[in-house]
Amino acid sequence: MRRLVPLALLLALVGLIALRSWTSDNLAPFRGQLQDVITLALSLLIESLPFIVLGIALSIVVQVFVPPSWLESWLPKNPFARRAIVSLFGMFLPVCECGNVPLARGLMGRGYGVGDSVTFLFAAPIVNPVTIITTHQAFGFDDGILVARLVAGYLIANLLGWLFSLHPNPESILTTQFVRECALPATDRGDTKLQRVGSLFVSESTALMPALTLGAFIAGAIQVGVSREVLLALGTDPIVSVVALIILAFVISVCANVDAFFILPFAQTFLPGSIVAFLVFGPLIDIKMVALLRTTFAGRSIALMALVVGLCSLALGMVMNSAG
Repeated sequence: MRRLVPLALLLALVGLIALRSWTSDNLAPFRGQLQDVITLALSLLIESLPFIVLGIALSIVVQVFVPPSWLESWLPKNPFARRAIVSLFGMFLPVCECGNVPLARGLMGRGYGVGDSVTFLFAAPIVNPVTIITTHQAFGFDDGILVARLVAGYLIANLLGWLFSLHPNPESILTTQFVRECALPATDRGDTKLQRVGSLFVSESTALMPALTLGAFIAGAIQVGVSREVLLALGTDPIVSVVALIILAFVISVCANVDAFFILPFAQTFLPGSIVAFLVFGPLIDIKMVALLRTTFAGRSIALMALVVGLCSLALGMVMNSAG
């Protein structure tokens, strides 16, 4: 068996050289586009990675060092009031949507219900202080964009939390792998807190980083292939402009902490309702977020999330455009 290792390495080296030679000859016409895809994907990764690490760190703190009784002691028993407070957790955790996924996983691993965790997950990107400040810096209180974004994000998160809390079998909302991880007793994860920290960091990183990388490269490829000029040409229609910016938000996958500055130049072309739809839909459902959600939630659950967020964003944008 050991004699086969050098042979396998040699074959792999030959294969890589052959692949490099083939790509340099056959992909030369697309080299510029490939570079653009790589550049955009890496920019998304660099932008998201610190928040992923911070989210994993906060998740570990919640699971290892925060007693369950402390979290439960000051939360109301009424499910609606409970979710209303849980959806405000993001005000004290300035993490973008990528970092909120591991934190929501940590809450569920700590025993929180799926409805509570979903409420936190979808409210946190919009109600966190960094998002509020950057949105105000970009738009101030003009056209009610800031207020509409905050109120819509809060209400949509609580609507999703309520819908998922009604499910008779919460485990079916989640992936089999994540349910299995949550079911492991603490002794199987490590006897000491330090061992649990290491184990949780490895398991969360292994689950989330490949999904983030894949989502970033898909988003980069679509950004290169989609013409923004086409979207800009649709900006004055009160309905089509909303749909266009929802699609743009899904494709661009920019972090919620800076998306207001990204969309600011479009404000001269698109109606206010379209801008709000972008600012509400993007932080909750985009390409990299779907990839991260897939590490925890079943495909049907993600489809329901996308449908609810999409319809609410569309309705909000259309109402604001018609009222304006």
